[in-house]
Amino acid sequence: MPGLDLAGKVALITGSSRGIGKAIATRLAEHGASVVLNGRSASAALQRLEETLRSEYGVECRTVAADVGDNAQVSGMFRTVFKTFGRLDVLVNNAGVLQEALIGMISGEQIRETFATNVSGTLSCMQAGARLLQRSGGGSIINMTSIVGARGNRGQLAYSASKGAVIAATLSAAKELAPTGIRVNAIAPGYIDTEMMSGVPVKTHESLIASIGMGRMGSTEDVADVALFLASPLSRYVTGQVIGVDGGWVI
Repeated sequence: MPGLDLAGKVALITGSSRGIGKAIATRLAEHGASVVLNGRSASAALQRLEETLRSEYGVECRTVAADVGDNAQVSGMFRTVFKTFGRLDVLVNNAGVLQEALIGMISGEQIRETFATNVSGTLSCMQAGARLLQRSGGGSIINMTSIVGARGNRGQLAYSASKGAVIAATLSAAKELAPTGIRVNAIAPGYIDTEMMSGVPVKTHESLIASIGMGRMGSTEDVADVALFLASPLSRYVTGQVIGVDGGWVI
């Protein structure tokens, strides 16, 4: 489909070694984008993914290790992207951490780590990324939030607060960057089949499935397909939106 052709475009996906980030990187490469993979370290998983995307889709692919919670490392990552490709067209802020704890049991370190990655990391990447996107004539920023960022959830106070902040940042950035040709949107996944969810107890899993209108967990591909739409010209007049990918989950 012509509207989904990303040939000549460069996309950076943070936290792309596994799960949703890996699925998004794969989907964008499948449609012709050059892909920059990211993780805190240049792990074996990222190296394998880099090799796979090159061999299967014939696209340029580069791994850049950086902790998005460290502003100096974020700056270095975007300098590397510019030196390597000379442009950036799509930024997917996917890197995130989830640490569950009930109110009164949340440590200061959990709060700091959650906000450093989920909020500060997203803001730092948006600031650095917006400069490169403007040099390229515009593009798309896709922030990964969560259904709990809008609805909240028991045992996820810090995580919910951080993802709510991502929603607010998305809406503000969309207003500010629209005149420059940069679209800023967010994806809010629900209960998605990732390694992060692999430890959910059977009874909890069954209860969650029962609360989802479509009666199943979402797949990482379900999320990646929405990211593809937001990265492509098909969403050229879409900005400031938070798109739920939750199968009708009622929290």
